[in-house]
Amino acid sequence: MRTRERRVAEAITAYLARDGHDPRALARVVGEALGATGCALIIDGHRYQWGDGGGSWREHDIGYGGAVAGVLAVAPESVGSLSAVAAVLGAPVAALRLVEETDRLRRDGDAAALVLADERWRAAAEMEQERRGLERDLHDGAQHHLVSLRMSLALVEHAISTGAGRERVADLVARLDETERVLVDTATGILPGALVAGGVALALRTELARHDEVTLDSAGLRRRYPVPVESAVYFVVLEAVNNARKHAEGAWVTVTVRDGYRGLEFTVADGGPGFVMATPNAGLPNLTARAASVGGVVEVRSVPGVGTTVSGVVPF
Repeated sequence: MRTRERRVAEAITAYLARDGHDPRALARVVGEALGATGCALIIDGHRYQWGDGGGSWREHDIGYGGAVAGVLAVAPESVGSLSAVAAVLGAPVAALRLVEETDRLRRDGDAAALVLADERWRAAAEMEQERRGLERDLHDGAQHHLVSLRMSLALVEHAISTGAGRERVADLVARLDETERVLVDTATGILPGALVAGGVALALRTELARHDEVTLDSAGLRRRYPVPVESAVYFVVLEAVNNARKHAEGAWVTVTVRDGYRGLEFTVADGGPGFVMATPNAGLPNLTARAASVGGVVEVRSVPGVGTTVSGVVPF
């Protein structure tokens, strides 16, 4: 008659030939070979159990390579000596630990790869956001000066034809110097000094003072807002003024900024020819994107023969 240890060894050998990677299946094989009502393998703190035991449990360390590879627990307690069975289980349990460690390392590697990919994506997204921000700053700030230069060139051309162009040329050179400064400051991420020191009202007053056809009403603006909000509103207003001066040359332009019950409100209205709007906010993606970057909204209304109004708000 075969001994109990031999039955266990043969059952384990058959298990290894079939699967060999499921610790609960191994616990079932050992428990059935021992005639137990419950068997559990405790490996690295995890308990893999077959059967409910129906009584008290007895445990025995499973050794392999001079170290404890796991614990064998069997119920009922009267099953008998477990030392020989535990010795037979040494190699299979060590193999299970190795499989589990390999799986853990693979999972950790996959997780690290996902984190790396996510960080790369975030870095690329942040770089693209910075690029688009610089693009908007150049468009909204520097282009404002370039449009003014173009209009000044037309005046210089006319003045030269009448023999009175010297003062116009000096003024044009000064404007070129100012435009160069704006381009350099924008490329290095420097906000206009007036915006940093005095907020939207002072920055707009400084920038728009040179344009006789533009009127600024900032009496209703009495508080400061976070720098990103003030910067966004400043550039949105400048681009709206720039559009008005470019497409409604010579028409009056009124700029209003104020503290509203919702937040920082602004309006740019002109008395130009207006246009037919095929869709809401047509042709003004930069305004919408910049306002949205700080949680704001922009609305454009235009009627042929009446003019165009750009209004918006950045909520508190």
